Amino acid sequence: MSHNYFIGVDIGTTSTKAIVFAATGEVKGSGNQGYSLLVPQPGWAEQDPQAIFTAVVTAMRDAVDQSGVLKSQIAAVSFSGAMHSLIAVDAEGEPLHHAIIWADNRSVAQTSRLKQDNSGHSLYLRTGTPIHPMSPLPKLMWLQEEHPEIFQRAARFISIKEYVLYRLLNRFVVDHSIASATGLLNLSQLQWDETALTLANIRSDQLSDLVPTTQILRGIKPEYAKAMGLATDTPIVVGATDGVLANLGVGAIAPHQIAITIGTSAAVRAVVPQPMTDQQGRTFCYALTENHWVIGGPSNSGGIVLRWLRDNFCQPEVEQAKQQGIDPYDLMVQAASEVAAGSEGLLCLPFLLGERAPYWNPDARGIFFGVGLHHRRPHFIRAVMEGILFAVHSINLALQDLSGTTQEIRASGGFARSAPWRQMMADIFNAEVLVPEVYEGSAFGAAALGMYAVQALSRLEDVEQLIQIRERHLPNLDLLHTYQHSFSVYERIYANAVGEFKTLAEFQRKE
Repeated sequence: MSHNYFIGVDIGTTSTKAIVFAATGEVKGSGNQGYSLLVPQPGWAEQDPQAIFTAVVTAMRDAVDQSGVLKSQIAAVSFSGAMHSLIAVDAEGEPLHHAIIWADNRSVAQTSRLKQDNSGHSLYLRTGTPIHPMSPLPKLMWLQEEHPEIFQRAARFISIKEYVLYRLLNRFVVDHSIASATGLLNLSQLQWDETALTLANIRSDQLSDLVPTTQILRGIKPEYAKAMGLATDTPIVVGATDGVLANLGVGAIAPHQIAITIGTSAAVRAVVPQPMTDQQGRTFCYALTENHWVIGGPSNSGGIVLRWLRDNFCQPEVEQAKQQGIDPYDLMVQAASEVAAGSEGLLCLPFLLGERAPYWNPDARGIFFGVGLHHRRPHFIRAVMEGILFAVHSINLALQDLSGTTQEIRASGGFARSAPWRQMMADIFNAEVLVPEVYEGSAFGAAALGMYAVQALSRLEDVEQLIQIRERHLPNLDLLHTYQHSFSVYERIYANAVGEFKTLAEFQRKE
C-alpha cells in the first residue's frame, strides 16, 4: 500500500495541533489539544512539559482517527515547535521545573548585563538571536544565579520539542532551527558557540545533539506508537521552529514575499539563501535548511491583546455572541468595521507584554493615545486592531532594510480568518495580502518539510504547487495617507515614552 500521507505536528504556545495531509496538500484529519499557560509571578510564563506531551499524543491520535488513514499509509510525521523554551532535566530526562517559555521576562537583569557588555552585540551577530529575556541564553544565566541547586543537578538543558522527541524516541536531538533560536548556536559553523557556552556556564554535552531539520529518526516507543495510531518504524522528521515553518507552510520563500502570522503573538518573516543579521540588532535569523534561512522579527503584541480587550471591556459582545451562538470576535470586528480608518484619532500602542522586535524592550507598556469624548467601544476595538498591525508593520520596515521591498504578504494564524482585519493589513502595509486555503501554516510547513525529507518533494520551492490561495486583498490607496500619518504618530509616541517605560518598570520591580 502506498505511503501517501504526512502528519504535521505543531507544538504551540496554547495548544498542539496535529494535521494529516495527503501528498497533494489536502487536509484529511486533525486534532487539537490545549493546555494552560502558567504565570506564577508577574512577568513569568511557564508550561507543564508533561501536559504538552500528553497533548501531542492525544492530538496525534485524534488526527489519525479522524483521517481514517491506516498506519501503513503514513509516510512521515514532522514536528514544528515554539521557540525559546528552556527545561533543565536530570540524568533520566525528567524535568526539574516547568518549561520557561518565550513570553517569560524573568531574566531582565541578565539580559541588561549582556546588552551593556560590548560582547553582546557580537554574540547576536554570530548567533542571530537578539539579546532579550525570551532567549534561552539569559534564561540559563538566571537559572544559575537564582536556582543554583537546579542548575547543578541538571544533566541537560532542552526545549519543549526536544522533550517530546526524547519521550517518544529516547534520544536527545535538537534541529538547527530550534538551536538557532537559543542564542547558543554559531550560525556560520552550525556548532554551539564557545563564547555563549561560557556565558551560560554550560558544556556542549549538556545540550542535545545537533541535527538538520530534515533528520529522520525511527523507533517510536511501542506504547506511544499504539496510543498515537502509528507504526513503531514510522519515520519521524525532527522538523523546525513554528516560525520558519509558517513561511514554508504558506509558500513565502521567494524574494519580495513575506509571511505574517498573527496568533497569540505575531511575527514577520522572509527567506534568504544564507545567514543574515542586522547591524542594528532589530531582527532574528533562524535556520530552515542549509540553503534557506528565515529572517524577521516577533511581536508580543498579537491576538492576546485583542483577547485582553474582549475579556475586560467587551462583555456586551460576549453576551450577544452567546445568545447567537457565534464567536464574540466576529461581533467585535463588525463593530470596528463601522469606524473609519485611523479610529478617528485614537491610537493604541499594544505593548501589554513588553515588546520584542524591532525594539526588544521588555519594559514597554500599552498606551491609548488621543482619547476623546466621541470615542466609544468600537473605536477602541479598531484602535487595538490597527495598533497590532502597526507593531507588525514596524518589524516589516526593519526587514525591508535587509531583504528589499515587500510586494506580497502571505497571511496565517487566527487573524487570517477575519476578512476586515486582512484588508486592514493590506491598507496599512500598502501590499497585496494572500490567504492560503490552510490557515495553520506551521503544521502544513512541518508536513511539507517531511515531504522534502523523504524526497516526496524534490525542492522546497515545489511546496508552492500544493498551496491553494483562497482570497486576495489589494490595498485601498485612498487610505494610504491616513495610515501613514497614524503610523508616524505611533512611532513618535513610542520614542517619547521609552524613558517613562523604563522609569515605571524600575519602580514596579522595587515594589
